[in-house]
Amino acid sequence: MRTFNPKEIPTAAFHSLMLGTIAPRPIAFASTLDKDGNVNLSPFSFFNCFGSNPPILVFSPARRVRDNTGKHTLENVLETGEVVINIGNYAIVEQMSLASTEYDKGVNEFIKAGLTPVESTLVKPPRVKEAPAAFECRVLEVKPIGDQGGAANLVICEALLLHVQDEVFGADGTTIDPFKLDAVARLGGDWYLRATGDALFELPKPVRNKGIGIDQLPQHIRNSNVLTGNNLARLGNTEVIPSEAEVQAFLREPIYQYLLQKHQDNPTEKERQTHLLAQRLLEEGRVADAWKALLA
Repeated sequence: MRTFNPKEIPTAAFHSLMLGTIAPRPIAFASTLDKDGNVNLSPFSFFNCFGSNPPILVFSPARRVRDNTGKHTLENVLETGEVVINIGNYAIVEQMSLASTEYDKGVNEFIKAGLTPVESTLVKPPRVKEAPAAFECRVLEVKPIGDQGGAANLVICEALLLHVQDEVFGADGTTIDPFKLDAVARLGGDWYLRATGDALFELPKPVRNKGIGIDQLPQHIRNSNVLTGNNLARLGNTEVIPSEAEVQAFLREPIYQYLLQKHQDNPTEKERQTHLLAQRLLEEGRVADAWKALLA
């Protein structure tokens, strides 16, 4: 493992390493107005949410690394104290990227990027019609962290209203369907992530139960040469392991009977194949059956 001290290498080099490793990062597609009413629209991947009561969003229009200049978005939020944080998705990702072009002050990126401004309800900056969601925000504080190139400017915002397109809700009508949202995020360099397809997976939250933990797994499971740390953690998130009767019933399953008969003369291979079966069951979300296979 290589170690990097930010005080010993150029800021641009450490900046690149940071953005390459702290990823993916959500994108705040921020629309603002200056004191004269000129519109600015620009994406920032130094962004996230930090509370829900009150709802707090923070993004950072950092000072440019190459020449230590500030950004129009920062100037605008300091002048007006308002911003709309639009959420970009794959349908508009290239338009969002185009809006990051360093146009002269006063140039309207809505026009340059071919996006449609929509009048907001509680704040003056417009929101992006094409965005799947948009937060109307009041700026609570702008906290500069340093004054050199690359220095952060934390724009701490309170969300006053949230607009969400009907099309991105799930079947229950109350939660966001990530496949319909089709969100994008930034990685390092020119790379982005599209949150769709195999990139999306579900993972049961440990807060719903108190699992036994990896340390309580039987030794032959914990020391498996097949099961990964993720596999062991999924098993360790189990509160109650299958009973002996349930394990015995699993022994009669065709899938296990085939494995048993095929490798009955080779205990080492039988164990390996059993762990491979359990791994496949875990990947299918069949945690209880994976337990039964391993305990059999």
